[in-house]
Order: sequence, then structure tokens, then C-alpha cells
Amino acid sequence: MTRSVQVTDVRPSAPEPARSGVERLLAAVIAGRPGEVPALLEPLDTAERKAALTRLRTLRAEVRAGERATPPSVSDRIRSALCVAGAGCLPTPVAAASWLGARDLRIRAEDQPLALAALGDPAPEWAADLAGRLARRRAVAEHSYPLLHGLIVRSGYAVPPTDGYVTGWVRDLTDGRLVERLRADPQTPALVAHALAMAEPPEAMTRPAARGGTGYWPSVLRTLVGAGVLDRAQVLDPCVSRLLRGGPLRHLRLALETVRLLEPDAEELRERIPDWIGIAADAPSLVAGYAQDLLVELASAGALPSGDLAEMTAGVLLRTEKKLVRAQLALVGTVLAREPGAAGELLPAVTEAFGNEDTDLQERALTLVGRHLSAVDRGVRREVTEAAALLSPTHRRAAEELFGADLKPGAVAAYEEILPPVSEAQLVPPPATTVEELMAELVLDRLPEQPVVFERALDGLVRHAHRDRAAVVRAVREALPAPEHEGPSRSSAHLAPGITVVVAGLLGHLDPAVVDLRRTRGPDSGACLHQALSGVLDARLWEAAGLVGTGALPFLLAAPTLHTGAIDPLVLVERLREYRDAGVEPAPADLAQALLRVLRADPSAGRAAERAAALGTRAGGRLAAWLRRDAPVGATVRLLRPDEDGAPPRYHLSDRIVVDLGERPAVRAEFPPAFRWLGGALEAIPRRCRHGVEDRAPWAPALPADRELLAACLLATLAHSVEADARGATEPLTALAEADGPAGRAVPLALALGLGCVDADDRLRAVDAVLVLAARGELDARRLATELAWLVAEGTVKPNRLADAARTAAATGAYRTVWAILSAMLPVLLDADKPVHGLGELLAVAADCVERCGAVGEVAGLDALASGRGSTRLVVQAGRLLNALGQAAGQPPTEPVRIGL
Repeated sequence: MTRSVQVTDVRPSAPEPARSGVERLLAAVIAGRPGEVPALLEPLDTAERKAALTRLRTLRAEVRAGERATPPSVSDRIRSALCVAGAGCLPTPVAAASWLGARDLRIRAEDQPLALAALGDPAPEWAADLAGRLARRRAVAEHSYPLLHGLIVRSGYAVPPTDGYVTGWVRDLTDGRLVERLRADPQTPALVAHALAMAEPPEAMTRPAARGGTGYWPSVLRTLVGAGVLDRAQVLDPCVSRLLRGGPLRHLRLALETVRLLEPDAEELRERIPDWIGIAADAPSLVAGYAQDLLVELASAGALPSGDLAEMTAGVLLRTEKKLVRAQLALVGTVLAREPGAAGELLPAVTEAFGNEDTDLQERALTLVGRHLSAVDRGVRREVTEAAALLSPTHRRAAEELFGADLKPGAVAAYEEILPPVSEAQLVPPPATTVEELMAELVLDRLPEQPVVFERALDGLVRHAHRDRAAVVRAVREALPAPEHEGPSRSSAHLAPGITVVVAGLLGHLDPAVVDLRRTRGPDSGACLHQALSGVLDARLWEAAGLVGTGALPFLLAAPTLHTGAIDPLVLVERLREYRDAGVEPAPADLAQALLRVLRADPSAGRAAERAAALGTRAGGRLAAWLRRDAPVGATVRLLRPDEDGAPPRYHLSDRIVVDLGERPAVRAEFPPAFRWLGGALEAIPRRCRHGVEDRAPWAPALPADRELLAACLLATLAHSVEADARGATEPLTALAEADGPAGRAVPLALALGLGCVDADDRLRAVDAVLVLAARGELDARRLATELAWLVAEGTVKPNRLADAARTAAATGAYRTVWAILSAMLPVLLDADKPVHGLGELLAVAADCVERCGAVGEVAGLDALASGRGSTRLVVQAGRLLNALGQAAGQPPTEPVRIGL
């Protein structure tokens, strides 16, 4: 049994008996007086320090177990004093590094000099070994830089250039005297070079500041280079290498700005031509544009060999940024006008643009090839001609005029729609068969982010604890980090929902009153649907925490049998049979989740209902009734107009979504509190929700048999991701596409919002969901088009983002599917009261789909738009789509697309 460390106010009263040095050291530590520790350590010999270390370890365990019973400020002083005292008692660098780097003994910044003093005057090799071990632990090195620096100075050895040490060094340096301190610090050259090469530079070096200001690191580095403190090449090289390695722009700004301020001369640029070519091809747009500008500068001066220009061109023309592609084609045109003999090397590279998604860029590339085709030999001409197969059909006639007989028409293969294969539902493997396997699952870092794996591990924990609680408790104490499972009963009640809650219950560290409160708590009346969804898992975990290791919970009824989180009806019947035979009554939350997961539309549901009723138990009767109901739960979605009564004053869509769960008396009467919202306990009002998605994992597997309800629960977060720079909201859409149950309005609306998200990765996940539904024959393209049309018309979904998603979907080979959606939405957009800005992008994708799949039909309003004057993208692409539809129907094009040669 642990005891809390109590700190008392020690006042002199009666004379105390003389105490040993070890006792005085322990008293100073317990009182939280780290400043006294070095002096108390000094007179102790080796035996006394060894004895003190044993006492300190015991005290450490007591402090760790009782830290919540001690005021935080006092607890911090005690831990810091413990850290200082232990540092002076440990005999080896390995032991000292383990002690000084422990999370529960994090030393305060002001006490780090005390730790140095406590270490005394170790041998240089000892100090360097300890510093190296601490430096390799990033969090420790960042926090304890003064301690590490002191060890390095004492040892006289080289500085350990690790990410953590460098981050701590930068944080320690950054102030108004940055230049002066860097000049005086002998570490500067080695640590600056390491910082510039880091995948994620120290935050202090990337902090925005006025250009040229005292805290602006790029300006400071330029100053140090000019003063000779830093070698110019040793700054340029890691910066260029870092840009070449790529990554998020926020991690590249330091290197980019440093290179810009150093202004590489012509010789420095020539020495790094291969690097600039790689950066122009693969780096983020801003960085690639800078590299392209440098290479243009070299090319304009005649200092870029044609072979290097061809390599650069091939890389840049594969990018999606139109600005970069246009600039590259212009550069090649300028060079060819000056050096016609370079056409043999450059034209094959130019043909990379033939496959660009933008037909205007294809036209520019074809025009450029046409101007200089006569200057190449027959081999190059053949290579360029073969690449013409990549051109859009709209440029086919122009390509035939240019290449003549060399362009083999060939037989036109019949179009075949390509959709992802329909995957069979994957069976969830049985839970771990041994305690050792179970422990390996429980300590997985990403376990909560894999819902079905999480459920499997949770079921395994419950099963093994039921069979042999003592064995599981022993294994848990050995396998899991102490802070996650040690502590008094009340402290464990603060653990976040997850495996740790159930583990704490298994170890007896939970207050029964807290368990009862959490397992029977329902969502507040004002809770959003995500809080309600998360509350389902929360209630289940606290229920399991209260019952784990007892006869009342032999295994989980709600453990999924399929990767979607669903449960086979016949399997659930057999689980209830086992409960009946064992004389166990199902836990309320566990049974409720099992009912939500059972596949009511499965072919075996009828037989399962009969067998469940035959069990003769209340739980069996509930399952039978549940399987026989048409729609035990459901949702209706509507959207308030901005001027409608009850609508929020703001125009945001995320504030106008109303989900009506409807009245389900059986759900409200039979389900525990955490589930009753599914029966209409939450009033249908606009629910402002700005949930992040860090806890999104359990949302989809909670409702694998009710696709429409799941979609309705996701709408608010999806709408927020369309209107704001939020990310990750579409991750549940894959599960939505694989879920069971009918679809109403919520499913197509969720897909439409996903396709319009700000983040490209979110849109890509929405595209995957659409294609999966199409492959399963469950995509209602017209309903999806209806939702997309009004979202675009009112300005919620930006046409360019939707065009990007549509283009991505089409490029997988699903041109006909994408056209089915676009053809149903375009008439609405063409007839909109206000012009839809960016509609030309959608028309371009639509034209490409028609050209590829040969669709026929008419689009109301397209004729009038295509016959308009001007050469805007909107008019040009409307004409292109009209021509494509006419050609597919066997009609001549209204006006051939010509390319000037």
C-alpha cells in the first residue's frame, strides 16, 4: 500500500537528536529544498550514497503514487530535489542517464546547475558518456540543455549534435543578443549546420519576425557568414539539401529564406544545378518556384546545359501547378528560339505536358512542338509522335494535322469503366489466446486509432481477466508503464477513456462511485452528436472497468466480427446463448452496443431472430425484436435557410444543419442513458459543433449497421471542414461507404461536403468513398448531384475544389461515373441566379469525361453559353463539352479546335 508524501512546515522547537548525513539528505528532499542537496551530498562516502540511493528510490515510488495528493508546486520541488540527489548517488553514466531522463523526475530549469554540482567532478569520459546518452533522448535534451551543456564543458569533448540538444541550444540562445552570443559560442558552426539539416527545425528559428530583425534567424545567419563566423558553403549546402528532401512548407521556410538572403552567385548556382532541378520537380510550390527562377536565371545567361534543361523540363511539366508549367514552356520556347539545335533534347521533355489535366496547357505544349518539329531527326520525331497519344481527344485533329501519317490512328478500344474492386467484409481475428499476446496488443501506441483492433484487445483483456485475474494483473504491472496503472483509487478516475480505464479497474484503482457515475451518464441536452457518439464508448469502457475480472463479464457481446465494426446476427445469438448457459445477465451498455452493431439486413437475420426468441431470455427477446424492426433507429436531415425562424444569425452551413433523430420509445425505454439520444432524447435544433477529429476513431464503428444515422452525425464536422481550414473530417467516410443500411439525404450530403473540403487529403478520402459506393452499386449519382449543385450555387463548396475531386475520381478510370454526377448538376449551375465563379473548371472535367467515355446527351443551357463571345475558360470549355457531346452522338463538331503552328 502506498502512502502520500506529506510536506510539513518544520519549525525549531525542542533540540533534535543528531541525524546521519543520509537522514539529513532525505529530509531536505522530502521538504522540497533542492538547493540544500549538493552540500548535503558532499560529505557522503560511497557506502552512504548507496544507502541513500535505496531510500531515494523508495521515496520516488511514494511520490509518484501520491503526487495528486500533494500541491503541484510542492510536488515539483520534491521531484526536482529527488532528481538532484539521485544524480549524486548513481555510480555509472547509464544509471545516471536513466535517473536524470525519467519523466516523473523532470528537473526544474532553475535546479539544473544544482544537478551539475551534485555530480561533482567526474572523469571527462564519464561526463561525456552521460551527456551523449541524455542528448539522444530528444525530450530530455530539449528540457535539460543547461545540464547537458555543463557536462560537455566539463568533459572537453565535442558537442553532441542531436535534434534535442540543438533545439535546447536554440531556445537558450534566442534573445536580443543573438548575434553576439552566436559569435562567442564555439558550438555555433556545428550546431547551426545540424539545425539547418533537421527535418523539423527548432521552432525558435522559424518564428516569424521582421526581416533583418535581431531575432530573425535567416538575417542572423547571413550576418555571421559575412563576418566569417560561419563558412558560406557550410550554410548553403545544408539549406539546399533540406529543400531537396522536401516536406511541409513550414519546415522549409528557414532554409528557403536563408538561401534567398545569401543570394547565391552564378558559380554557386552552377555547382548545385542537379539540386535545383530536383527541388523544382518535387518541392512545395513556393520552393519549386524559387528553384525554377534560379534555373531560368542560369538559362537566360546561357549557363544551363540543354541536357539539364531537358531534365528540369520533364520534372516541372509533371507538376499540377499551371503557373509553373506555363513558365517552363515559356522558358523552353525562349531557349529554342535562341538555340534551335537543342530541339532534339528538349522536345521529348515538352511532351510530358501532353498528359496534363489542363487542355490549355496541352495546347501550348503541342504548339511549341509544332514550331520546332522540323529541326529534329526521325528518331526524335517518332518519340514525340508516340507521346501524342496522351493528348485529350479535343486536340486529336490538330495532332493529326501536325504529325500526318506518322500518327497511327489504330483501332479505338471500347470504353470500359474502371471502379475499385468490391471487397468482401473481413473477419476479425479471435482475441489473443495468451496473456503475453494480449500484453503486446495493449501497449501498441496507436491502438485507440484502430477501432476494431482496439475492440479485439478490449475483448481479450476482459476474457483473460475473467479466466485468471491474478495472472493478468501481474502481466499488466510488468508490461505497462507505471504512470498509467499506479496511483491511489481516486487518481485513476482521471484517466482518459481507453484501455487505461479498464486496466485501472482491473487493478482496483477506481472509485466505485466514479465508475457508477460514468457508466450511467448520458449526454447533456445541449451535446452535439459527436459528444453523444463518444459517450457511447465512454459508457462501455467505464462499465467494463467496473466489471472486468468478475463473473459478471466473461466476454464482450459487442466485440465486432467484421472489419467494419458489424456483428453477424447468428454469432450474437450464440454469444447470448453462452451468457444464458453461464447464468450471466448481459451488461446494459455492452448489449446496447451489440444491438447497434448487428446486421439487420443480413440474409441470416430472420433465422437469427427465431433462434434469439427461442433462448427464452430477456436479452434474446430484445435481439429478436430488434432484428424484426424495419428501422429501430434513424435520422432525418434538414437545413435552415438563413432567414428562417430559429436559424443562427450567421450564414455558415455548419450552424444550419438540423438532425432529427425521431421518437423511438423502445430505445428510450430499454437502452442505458448513454444510448437514449438515439431514440430522440436530443431535441432537433441547430447544434453548433467545432469538434476536432482527434477522437473520431470510435464514431464509425459505433453505427456500422445504420449508414444514414452515421452520416447525419458527421455532417456538422464535414461542413466545418468545407468552411474552415480543418483537416481529417472525412476519415470516417470510408467506413460510411462500407456500412450497412439504407441511405436518405444524409449520405449524399456527407459525400458532397467531403468532395468540397478545404484539405486535398480530405477530398481524396471522399473520392474513395464515392468510388466504393459506385463499385457496390449503391451510389445515387443524381441525389449526390442535387446536393452538390445547391452547395456550389450558394457558395459553400468552391467549384475549383470540387473540380479537383472530380478530376481525381475520373483519372482512376471512372469517367462515366463522374459524368453521371456532373451531367445532373451542370444544368442547375448554368441556370443559377448568380454566375458561378470557377464553373469553367467543372466544364473542363466534364468535357474530359465525355471525350473519354463517349457519353451522349444534352446539357440544358450549354448551347447558349458555348455560343457566347470571348475566349474565357468558361466559354472555351463550354464549347469543348458541346463538341464532345456532339461527336459522341455522331454529329460534326460545331467549331474545330485549332492550334496555331
